[in-house]
Amino acid sequence: MAIIKTDAPHRSRYTLVAFCIFLAVAAFYLVTEHRAHLLGWLPYLIFLLCPLMHLFMHRSHPHGRGDDSNAASATERQTPGHNHH
Repeated sequence: MAIIKTDAPHRSRYTLVAFCIFLAVAAFYLVTEHRAHLLGWLPYLIFLLCPLMHLFMHRSHPHGRGDDSNAASATERQTPGHNHH
């Protein structure tokens, strides 16, 4: 039985590059043609971004969960050279 080799990895890579170029061109034309609609939604998107930033940025520290030992250790982790003892 003979094994037939194909250049499938190269073909899939070129297909991916072509698809990314197509998406970039489509996004460019979509933004340029509908700029007025997009700019009209911009203030609402900024207001929606505020709660999302709050959720993702406050995830790293305990936010008043009632355990003071964890709060103290979190403060020490954030400022390693500055001790309050």
